[in-house]
Amino acid sequence: MKINTILKASRYALPIFFILGIHSQIHAQDQIIPLWTEAIPDAIYNSNYQENEISKEGIVQNSSKVITPTLSVFLPNESSTNGASVLIFPGGGYSHLAIDKEGTKVARWLNTLGITAFVLKYRLPNEQIMKDKTIGPLQDAQEAIRYIRRNVEKWKVNKDKIGVMGFSAGGHLAATLSTHYNEKIYQVSDSLSAKPDFSILIYPVISMTNEITHKGSQNNLLGVSPSVSLINKFSNEQHVNSETPPTFIIHATDDLVVPAENSLNYYIALKKNKVPAELHLYEKGGHGFGLGVKDTSQYWTKDCENWLRGIL
Repeated sequence: MKINTILKASRYALPIFFILGIHSQIHAQDQIIPLWTEAIPDAIYNSNYQENEISKEGIVQNSSKVITPTLSVFLPNESSTNGASVLIFPGGGYSHLAIDKEGTKVARWLNTLGITAFVLKYRLPNEQIMKDKTIGPLQDAQEAIRYIRRNVEKWKVNKDKIGVMGFSAGGHLAATLSTHYNEKIYQVSDSLSAKPDFSILIYPVISMTNEITHKGSQNNLLGVSPSVSLINKFSNEQHVNSETPPTFIIHATDDLVVPAENSLNYYIALKKNKVPAELHLYEKGGHGFGLGVKDTSQYWTKDCENWLRGIL
């Protein structure tokens, strides 16, 4: 049984060496690291399930059917680093990951602020490769925070200044981690906390309630007809307490994909629990604008920079 487990883990790890080679040629200062050093918890090996990547000019734009979670490390100039770090969860409705627009580009922007950035390519919920698809992404998110904390000296980051940042469904994962960091969903080898020190939520899916959720995210994570208890468990506005990390949130009022009520309800819950929080609701911007491309939402990075300056 033990040998089979090792063999399965090695099969999952095989693509990493190929990725490492390509990535090191593009950006020598960056690294791509397999998240799990041993067998992935509750993973199901499926030889017919293959990861899919879409690239443009040698840069991965989109990933789907993720099998092997990885951390991409983006280091700021040594002279400008401030010791803070941010773990980024790209969005994509829990069906794919917008790795470049909501990952790599965001990491390089954070580097200009002196922040070390990590992009998590997390497993997307699928019963073909995991025993419980509702917790697969959260397992990766918890382990990613712990992995960074285990290696703070290596990357010269402060163990008490590790934040999370998520876009759309990645925002749901960031909010889930911020409210479910103590949930025991896999065997942990040490006592390191998975709690983020702050969170940044960009047009996030927060709730799984039918009235305001993004149905694609709900279907992919919870299934087509989830129970009320499962919906409530992953409706993060219901799990905010006084220990929830300080949070910065942005949303566009004209977002027709993920209603702004997701952010509003989370902000209200934070306020009720006296958690430091800042919410920016822009009149225009729609959904999926990344670092900002038009309308008032294009200025959110400056608002976020000012907020980060106040907490770091």
